[in-house]
Amino acid sequence: MGVKPRNISDVFLYNLPLATSLFFFFSRPPRMNTLAISQLSTLRWSIQEDAAAYSRRGFGGIGIYRPKLEDFGIDRTVELLADYELSVTSLSWVGGFTGSDGRGYDEAVSDAMDAVSDAANLQAETLIVLAGGRNNHIRNHARKTLCKALKAIARVAEDYDVRISLEPIHPGCGEEWSFVNDLQSTLDIIETVNSPSLGMVLDTYHVGMDEEALRWLPDVMPHLHLVQLGDARHSPHGEMNRCLLGQGCVPIREILGLLSDHQFKGPLEVELIGEDIEPLSYEQVLDHTKSFVDTMFGPVKQD
Repeated sequence: MGVKPRNISDVFLYNLPLATSLFFFFSRPPRMNTLAISQLSTLRWSIQEDAAAYSRRGFGGIGIYRPKLEDFGIDRTVELLADYELSVTSLSWVGGFTGSDGRGYDEAVSDAMDAVSDAANLQAETLIVLAGGRNNHIRNHARKTLCKALKAIARVAEDYDVRISLEPIHPGCGEEWSFVNDLQSTLDIIETVNSPSLGMVLDTYHVGMDEEALRWLPDVMPHLHLVQLGDARHSPHGEMNRCLLGQGCVPIREILGLLSDHQFKGPLEVELIGEDIEPLSYEQVLDHTKSFVDTMFGPVKQD
């Protein structure tokens, strides 16, 4: 199972006046505001190549993509990441409970239970959940199906001390992956399920260009497990197409400022995929990302 992503992108802008106000945002004690890279950003690399390259550039965390984990094995992955001193900021992903990816409800829930166990073994910050597309269901039925699945998974997650995070996906590029598209509907589902293990992922690519989303941030903060950083030159339409941080029109600096104001202490995970960045090498993408963050905010303290 897994999202069929595309690939990677170039260049940056920075804002020195904001650096002072946001510097402390990235210089927390260990396991606070860890800067990580999602393996979707280096999709063609092996997990060994990912770990070596991320660590060498000073990233403190890694967002694990399940197909890579399955290829390498859970025990070997745990050992590898310990060797490189990388923490796991996320495990991607579980979901599809509406049958939109061809699996039945029971199969999708069982798969999610297995992933909870893997997340526990990896000591992952969170397990990412995608709702699944509507799949010809009326919206109310799709919502009930999702809430039923989340309640079942959350009970297991609580036993494993694992956090699970529902991610809203922009409808312009992900209707087949999720009928949950905005922060308000995500919050409504979290409140309905009412589990201490359930929260959300905020991906700036999917919600960052919506001014209304920024007004929801104070309500989101108590439930926010992970922030994924992505930029784009235009609102999502068709296949996911991100660009390098600072090169697009997502107000990343404003979003980070609001997160800082609300004392968000969780990990920041960069996810960069799309045809705009396919011409670049993975090395260029990683170097730009680290340079962008360091130039704008000062050197990032890692685990």
